[in-house]
Amino acid sequence: MTLLVKNFTQKKIEKKYLNKIVDETLRAIKVKKPVEISLVIIGEKRIKFLNQKYRGIDKITDVLSFGNEEIVNKSQKFISPPDGILYLGEIFICYMQAKRQARQKKHSEKHEMAILLIHGILHLLGYDHKENYENSDMKAIEKKVFSSL
Repeated sequence: MTLLVKNFTQKKIEKKYLNKIVDETLRAIKVKKPVEISLVIIGEKRIKFLNQKYRGIDKITDVLSFGNEEIVNKSQKFISPPDGILYLGEIFICYMQAKRQARQKKHSEKHEMAILLIHGILHLLGYDHKENYENSDMKAIEKKVFSSL
């Protein structure tokens, strides 16, 4: 697994921990093929712009995922790229929104960033929670990943 991280904020990001989160998430959903994910940590203006442009929602959000269109959702019938590494897509996390949510939920920013990264990865793999997030497969997988850390 390869995690490419670009941080456009002043906050120092612990890449080793993020890599561990990605590894545990992929293990929890039994992805065994080598994959690559881009993670971009951004501010409120950029996330709001992206949310408006791609989702038509003119407000700040915590995480956005843009998956590789060649992947057939969570059935994981991946195409085989020439180098053997499948590019899953790109995840954008708004650091300031994560910080606010961490404060509201009374846990650390590190924990909130992990929640958002797991959530983003699951979206890249076709998981969704349109009905009820609290009772979704996504929520169950997130709990499973945290229990293994």
